[in-house]
Amino acid sequence: MNRFSFWKYGLILFVLGIGIIYSLPNLYPSKPAIQVAYTDSGKSADQSLLNQVNEILNSNQILSESTGLKENNIVAKFNSFEDQLAAKAALQKNLLDEVIVALNLEPSTPQWLRDIGAGPLKLGLDLSGGVHFLLEVDIENALDNRLESLLNEYRKKFRDKRINVESSKKDDQDIVFSFISDEDYSKALKIISEDNVTATGALLYDLKPNAIRNLVQLAFSKEAIKELRDYAVGQNLMTLRNRVNELGVSEPIVQRQGSSRIVVELPGVQDTTAAKKIIGKTANLEFRLEASSTASRLRKEEFWFQDERNGSADLEKNIIVSGDRVTNAISGFDESGFAQVNITLDMQGGRAMQKATNGNIGRRLGVLFVEQKNKSVLSLDENGNEVIKQSSYIEKKIISLATVQAVLGTAFRITGVGSPQEASELALLLRAGALAAPMKFVEERTVGPSLGKENIELGIQSIIIGLLSVVAFMLFYYRWFGLAANFALLANVVLITGFMSLLGATLTLPGIAGIVLTIGMAVDANVLIFSRIREEFKAGLDPQSAINEGFSRAFVTIFDANVTTLIASLVLYTIGTGPIKGFAITLSIGILTSMFTAILGTRAIVNLMYGNKNIQELRV
Repeated sequence: MNRFSFWKYGLILFVLGIGIIYSLPNLYPSKPAIQVAYTDSGKSADQSLLNQVNEILNSNQILSESTGLKENNIVAKFNSFEDQLAAKAALQKNLLDEVIVALNLEPSTPQWLRDIGAGPLKLGLDLSGGVHFLLEVDIENALDNRLESLLNEYRKKFRDKRINVESSKKDDQDIVFSFISDEDYSKALKIISEDNVTATGALLYDLKPNAIRNLVQLAFSKEAIKELRDYAVGQNLMTLRNRVNELGVSEPIVQRQGSSRIVVELPGVQDTTAAKKIIGKTANLEFRLEASSTASRLRKEEFWFQDERNGSADLEKNIIVSGDRVTNAISGFDESGFAQVNITLDMQGGRAMQKATNGNIGRRLGVLFVEQKNKSVLSLDENGNEVIKQSSYIEKKIISLATVQAVLGTAFRITGVGSPQEASELALLLRAGALAAPMKFVEERTVGPSLGKENIELGIQSIIIGLLSVVAFMLFYYRWFGLAANFALLANVVLITGFMSLLGATLTLPGIAGIVLTIGMAVDANVLIFSRIREEFKAGLDPQSAINEGFSRAFVTIFDANVTTLIASLVLYTIGTGPIKGFAITLSIGILTSMFTAILGTRAIVNLMYGNKNIQELRV
């Protein structure tokens, strides 16, 4: 009666085996490390840079556990955080702006586990240490810029249509036009009204016409402002994700919070100055035509390609469009199978591009990446100590120079961009090269590695204490059945760890709280089952029947209780942020694994202990 078929035992052993294998990397602690990469994103770390790093470390008598090339970076591991910080200072002092040196934590997982995709749990900021930034996108500034652009656009449009404007100005969040005659007023109002309806049928402006005074006052509608906010935050979010990659941080978190704020968390990074320098830097794009060979030097400028091996080119000083007019960029392939980038500009950018390329088919169009950079200079302070001082400068490099094959508008393509990977990188630069709106740092904090280590130790202590307390209670109260529940409970902890590692979930302090809660909840199911077995046995059923009825009748109650808790945790994950998500993830995984171990695991152990045996008494 109380026996499992072999396939059920096989399923339990298979799931437990997966959990054990993917839990093993957590037995190998991460090592403090640094990642070194060239500041120029077009250059990959090579043997020459590796030799330089080793030479600097040796000359400063800094012992590293290992150094080597990894994914276009150089990674050096150390035995202590002191050596890690000393190595970073030495490399920055000697290499200055040639490289970016980032603090990191590098896993020491054996190669055979890495080959099957096994790695340690990703630790959140509160456990691994690092920096946390909360940035707010300045929507008001973006709106002002858009209104200023709109004002200039209508001034030009009215001038082209020979509409006489008496005055035009931006008044707070409104634009006000005053016209000389009734006829001018009517013509202008018609033009604005035609522009007011978007493709979706929504109104772009809130219009306040005044026919008596020949005034037209307009402001962006609520729908337009919401669209502008979503665009600005989305564009800045993409830009920030691109920029934090320069820091070489493993598992950075860049996510939206609320309507206009962005959270950036960089685990393992301790230098807030370096992080802010990368995150807060300004970048933009410029589209210019290539200058003719006969143009005077006053009308053209020389720029180097991003890959300086391609040399330089002369571009006209006149800027056709800048990067804030790019609304989208997607890499793809042309009719011949060569890589290309499809560009989409906004309405004003499209008109400017059409005007510039009309009559210039066959000439080349250059795309400049404009970036504000900081230069480090080693100097002496008043006490004679060496200090690194920062100065900023603007760098402009050509990322594309392609032939114009037709008159361009709001949508066009750039060809001759190299490999598909280079096309994808160019599309990313075009999408994320410029911030759509300025940002300000609302909050910043640093969590030191020592504090993170203390949090881990306290978290593990809480898990161990909670686990031992539950184990002792179950043994005392349910005897042999309690022993079976304890084996299932240990298996549950292993499965939670293994599947969180397998799924790439991030463990935080609230996540540890979720594990502790799950440990308590995991034996809830066993308590229900064992209590039911005890009642059935007291009601006169024989031991084997009591065991079978206990597991069968308690299943519905266990399933309902766990499903309702799972629904609550999914709601927490959906609407929560940061720590709440961490708690919800571990709780959800814990609920699923505890149901598996409590119902199948405990039943399997009880079946092995009592199945098909002639027993007269149950110690439960």
